[in-house]
Amino acid sequence: LSAGVDTTPLFKGLEGDMCQCPHWGFVLSGQITTTDADGLQETVNANDLFYWPPGHNVKVNADAEIVMFSPQHEHSHVIDHMIEKVKG
Repeated sequence: LSAGVDTTPLFKGLEGDMCQCPHWGFVLSGQITTTDADGLQETVNANDLFYWPPGHNVKVNADAEIVMFSPQHEHSHVIDHMIEKVKG
């Protein structure tokens, strides 16, 4: 993931304008900050494990490489939505 990536505009139109899929993962390198519906932010760095519950946006602070596990059905819905946003 490249530094500067912000999912906020890509998630517009999803419930709460946020990703509603949970994610579990490990940060190999870089830094990422998530923001939830209440505005609570969590930053993960290289060698951190993470859990992002449904209802979040993501901003990549520094080029990042992650390994992430997500439920297929929920994640596919989010990815399809993002693809449609990019196509315009």
